[in-house]
Amino acid sequence: MVTEAEQESSAVEGFKSFWSDRFRIVKSYTPFIRRDSPLPPWSDADVQDFIASDPLHGPVLKTTRDAAKIMAAGGIIGAVSTAAFAWKYSKSPHGAALSLGAGALFGMSFGQEIANHSLQLYKLDTMAAQVKFLEWWQRKSA
Repeated sequence: MVTEAEQESSAVEGFKSFWSDRFRIVKSYTPFIRRDSPLPPWSDADVQDFIASDPLHGPVLKTTRDAAKIMAAGGIIGAVSTAAFAWKYSKSPHGAALSLGAGALFGMSFGQEIANHSLQLYKLDTMAAQVKFLEWWQRKSA
């Protein structure tokens, strides 16, 4: 007969399994996050070396980096435009500051969606490319 402790342990394992399937990002990045010493910083030249050396994941990583630039541009445009609009019509410093933050978040979201559709990121496994780069960097820097 199953004891209450075994039943509770089984429920906890089922819960962990359920959520680990939905948040695979945690499992993918754990070897790089939970290290005794952090990975050394890399430069753009290192990323370009990886892009040139890996014909499968290199172009995906390049596309992902381009998408991040579009997202950052969207965040800047959103932040500046909403803060300017709020300042123009209210002259309220705290309103402009809140608009700056909210505009940055909204602009980043729109920028990410624009990049997702224009660069067709939904067809690519961007996380696998990033994990392969981190594995490559870990081997190279060791």
